[in-house]
Amino acid sequence: MNSRKAVLRLRFLVLFLPVILLTLILLTQSAPAHARTSDAKNAKAKKDQKSSSAAAAAGPGEAQLLAIFEKELHRGQTELSKLDPAPYFVSYNITDSDSLAVIGTQGGILTSTHDRERVADVSMRIGKPDLDNTHERDRNSGITSGALPLENDSDAIARTLWHLTYEEYRKASKAYTNVKTKTAVRAKDEDESPDFSVEKPSSYIDTAAPPAMPDQKAWEDLARRYSAAFRRYQIQESLVYIYGGNDRSYLITTEGTKIVTTDAIFRVMIEGELLADDGMRLERAETFQYSDPSKLPAQAEVDAAVKKIADDLNALRAAPLAEPFSGPALLSGRAAAVFFHEVLGHRVEGQRQKGREEGQTFTKKVNEKILPDFLSVTDDPTLRTLGGTELSGYYRYDDEGMPAERVEVVKDGVLKNFLMGRMPVKNFGSSNGHGRAQAGKMPVGRQGNLIVTSSNTVPDAQLRARFIADIKKQGKPYGLYFEDIEGGFTLTTRDLPQAFQVLPVMVWRVYADGRPDELVRGVDIVGTPLTTLTQIEATGDTTSVFNGICGAESGSVPVSAAAPMILFSDMEVQKRKYGDTRPPILPPPPGADQPVAVKNGANEKGGAQ
Repeated sequence: MNSRKAVLRLRFLVLFLPVILLTLILLTQSAPAHARTSDAKNAKAKKDQKSSSAAAAAGPGEAQLLAIFEKELHRGQTELSKLDPAPYFVSYNITDSDSLAVIGTQGGILTSTHDRERVADVSMRIGKPDLDNTHERDRNSGITSGALPLENDSDAIARTLWHLTYEEYRKASKAYTNVKTKTAVRAKDEDESPDFSVEKPSSYIDTAAPPAMPDQKAWEDLARRYSAAFRRYQIQESLVYIYGGNDRSYLITTEGTKIVTTDAIFRVMIEGELLADDGMRLERAETFQYSDPSKLPAQAEVDAAVKKIADDLNALRAAPLAEPFSGPALLSGRAAAVFFHEVLGHRVEGQRQKGREEGQTFTKKVNEKILPDFLSVTDDPTLRTLGGTELSGYYRYDDEGMPAERVEVVKDGVLKNFLMGRMPVKNFGSSNGHGRAQAGKMPVGRQGNLIVTSSNTVPDAQLRARFIADIKKQGKPYGLYFEDIEGGFTLTTRDLPQAFQVLPVMVWRVYADGRPDELVRGVDIVGTPLTTLTQIEATGDTTSVFNGICGAESGSVPVSAAAPMILFSDMEVQKRKYGDTRPPILPPPPGADQPVAVKNGANEKGGAQ
């Protein structure tokens, strides 16, 4: 259960259309443009950070809290079992969150907030596992959410849980009646798997205390200093977003599951933006992510990232527009990682293999070859790091209380498995620890850490030479090299084209005649999965990691994808839509490029004080 509430508070989260539009974005997408300060909360925030860190560690206070949750859960189940219809499953998923977020720009502070909240998700299933109130389109009837009191007041918490439980029962019982009626009059589905899998209960209590939340004033000084680095450059808009979150999550069920986990995540997200002369909005971003706030980047590292962003934006502003193209393409490891997340990853999530709405691209291709035999794909949420990079998709237990598992999705090019929550599909009746959700949403099978590996690699330099050879062989004037991306989306329902779109930001024309590579802008990768996956020719020998936020019907969850550089014999691109807003006419204010003074002796090496 990885930072479920933290995801909710990231204001730059992607918007998504449930079910049909599945999206992945960098953690550094647009932060809010409005300014809001909360200095009046600082004294209370400092007090809260001490009390919340203490409350998060296992101890007498937590034992009392668990006892309150369990007592009310079982009292509610006992009373509701006397009703008709009666629930066969009830769970409480409570997240106690402590977060600190500071947004800076040009050496000043836009927003500074330190918040504490406690939220409960009450899930309920009425009927039987074979058919219950969550069947098909009624799935959202299985959950009701609300805020809980922050104090460990047994009466206040119990009464709030009682109210949420009763509200959920009213919703679930009404949905179950509708489900039975619709099931009786409609034709049978091809896959009549149960609505819920029967699993062994899990028990785990994480006794580790989370890292202490940093001092808010120290982070404000850090945001001033980090964001002031943009003053040296002619960038129209820039932001530095520093976020820290400690979550203590409690999941208890009437099956006997009791899971208590601690998650901590600290991020620095740097973004620059400008308008090209033709009105195209250009963005570049960089993310630093850690589980320990003391590891935040030093000023020199941030300065280098800001310079790279500024240089890239100015180069993009001068770059020509790309044209529609089909031909050889070389994807960097990061670009290939996003490609696999969109093209393959979403289509092997378990719930997409059943139902009349889903396209079911790979449902009947188990034990068939879907990739070249030198490629394998796993999803392993048990990995904390890969090649020294911390992975966003790490978790111990999923949001249905199942232990996280490494799943071998594709072995030597052959499809072997799907990413399963507790919604069974034909021939895959059990969870493999991939039931994930944003707080307030019903879990479904989702990606965690999707990793592409190759048994037939060549050095990256040799792969580029092979790429150029392919361009010449096909008689094309150039091929496209995709260096970096900002995200993508895919469509999986059968009422829409089974298509994907990957959104690159740094794209180069690589010429067959030896001319220097040429940067272009305004291009998106498009295609359909069954065709595009057959165009893979070879891979490089260096794996790169992409950390991001993925949006789908169960909300936005942190994910990672990793892949080597990949050569495609053919890839199609299209022009990107853009606006017509003119760049600023006025020059920036005089003296804007002067260094900013940092108060309170902020740590020059980054990290927390």
